[in-house]
Amino acid sequence: MAAALASFGLLIVLACAAMLALHAARRWRAGAAAHVGLTAGLKALPRRYLKDVHDVVARKPFNARFHALTAGGFLASLGLMCLAALPGIGRAWLWGGVAVSLCAMTCGAAMVGWRRQVLRPGELSGGGFARLPIALLAYSLGFLVVALNATFGGGVPEFVALLFAGIGLVGAADLLLGIGRGPLKHALNGALHLIVHPRPLRFSDQGGERQSALLPLDLEAEKLGAEVPRDFAWNRLLGFEACVQCGRCETLCPAYAAGLPLNPKAFIQDIAGALSHGASDYAGHGHPGGRARGTSGPDRALVGDGAAIHPDTLWACTTCRACVEACPMMIEHVDAVVDLRRFQTLELGAAPGKASDVLEALRHADNPGGLEAARRIDWASDLRLPLAAKAGTFDVLLWLGDAAFDLRGQRSLRALIRLLRLAEVDFAVLGADELDCGDLARRLGDEATFQGLAVRTIAQLAGLDFNRIVTMDPHALHCLRNEYPAFGLDRPVLHHTAFLADLVECGRLVLKPLSGTVTYHDPCYLGRYNGETEVPRRLLDALGLERREMEHSGLFSRCCGGGGGAPVTDVEGEFRIADQRMDQARATGADCVAVACPNCTAMLEGVVEPRPDVREIAELVLEAAT
Repeated sequence: MAAALASFGLLIVLACAAMLALHAARRWRAGAAAHVGLTAGLKALPRRYLKDVHDVVARKPFNARFHALTAGGFLASLGLMCLAALPGIGRAWLWGGVAVSLCAMTCGAAMVGWRRQVLRPGELSGGGFARLPIALLAYSLGFLVVALNATFGGGVPEFVALLFAGIGLVGAADLLLGIGRGPLKHALNGALHLIVHPRPLRFSDQGGERQSALLPLDLEAEKLGAEVPRDFAWNRLLGFEACVQCGRCETLCPAYAAGLPLNPKAFIQDIAGALSHGASDYAGHGHPGGRARGTSGPDRALVGDGAAIHPDTLWACTTCRACVEACPMMIEHVDAVVDLRRFQTLELGAAPGKASDVLEALRHADNPGGLEAARRIDWASDLRLPLAAKAGTFDVLLWLGDAAFDLRGQRSLRALIRLLRLAEVDFAVLGADELDCGDLARRLGDEATFQGLAVRTIAQLAGLDFNRIVTMDPHALHCLRNEYPAFGLDRPVLHHTAFLADLVECGRLVLKPLSGTVTYHDPCYLGRYNGETEVPRRLLDALGLERREMEHSGLFSRCCGGGGGAPVTDVEGEFRIADQRMDQARATGADCVAVACPNCTAMLEGVVEPRPDVREIAELVLEAAT
């Protein structure tokens, strides 16, 4: 009787959960239209979950184990108990399988309880999540007694079996009804999000590309960017509701660590809560600086002094993608930030701080400093740089970027140019004809200026006869390589570290060993955006230096604070992001911090001494090559 009650009661709870889930789906289905490959996503779901999601979860082995035990045991026991409710099916073997599944789940649930009650990592959310271990154990232990009793043909008094069946049903109700609104909301929404993900090429079944390029905005649309939750595509809203509130994004966010008013976990929950008129189940850390959430709703503006998201929160983001890299649910935080910025900049003209002046300079002078175009190469008159317009056919177009307007950047460019000449590379520059790549404009939400620069640059390059583009600026690399193809660019684009490594490895640059210790700072737009973390290290190793890694490195490197327009938005925090990154460099004891980005060089050299020397990799290679 207890077994029958458990099976049929579970079916009723499942039916109620399904109705709640359908009702909850109305929230994200109200979003804007989106084209999705539904059939392909359904077929790929098992692989995306077991391979792609598991790879992220497995970065914390303890979490991966309890997740596998708990989720696996729960789903297996759920299916077998529902099957046991069907007439004409043998019961004992089914209940034996249920017992085995629930034993595994009990172990996992105990691990969940240990993590929440003993380890208590600070990034975890409370609220409904605080009772999650209790619900898991009530379900697993309650039904385990029933399953064992049914497997071995009785032995437990009926009233005791009924009591445990009731405990199991209470646990099941708490878990399953939470699919509509509660701790397990992410379980269903997360699976659906994997099926209809807005960036399917991120998954291994589609090639596993980093797919970090922003999608072009239709500048003829009635509304530019996202103002209210329903302006987001429905599958992006689904992604926000898939958030499990694990806090991995929070622990890696450089803005949050520096006390800027941004917590990526709270930011996602701000949007998800707005879909429910502010009735959020979020019980984690808020945004630093006391930025409280205001009134919200699916048709209310998301950003404003009295809205769900304070403007400072939106503009504090450096677009470093550390949150995206860390998220086990594959949520695209940065896309949401830029969509909201697009509305603020293009529709309201509300770019903060010096950002509006920078954007105005970009529109009128084609560079963020508002400088004359000729000044891009006037510092290099002694180098007699070959100009692309006069060079005819050549191999490499050297993209100078904004470093050409900066004294420190010019020093790095000089080193790179001397290396190209030592290796007898056939190169040319655009010189005064070079336009800004538009990275800053795009991250600040000014899609119109970005697209204008992109279209003009591509038309200019189409008239030149060369093979590839090389740049030392990862931001230009990302725009030219990943975002310009949407507008017609089809030339290969290389970062200078990759190009120099090829020159060294093929013998065109011969290096003598250097002495000393070095730590390498991964630029966000080279590492997380383009996946290039090993080549710069290989180049440093070729120099004979003793390389030491910082606490955060590779794909999990800490941002320098110079991306996403953060230096011009003037949002204050408790610390400077660059200072915190330099603290990690100091902790290695290295003599030198090697960098591979002009922005990173400027930000890290701005840290007060004592500190390690900051050297661009091209400068180190030149020292070893001469």
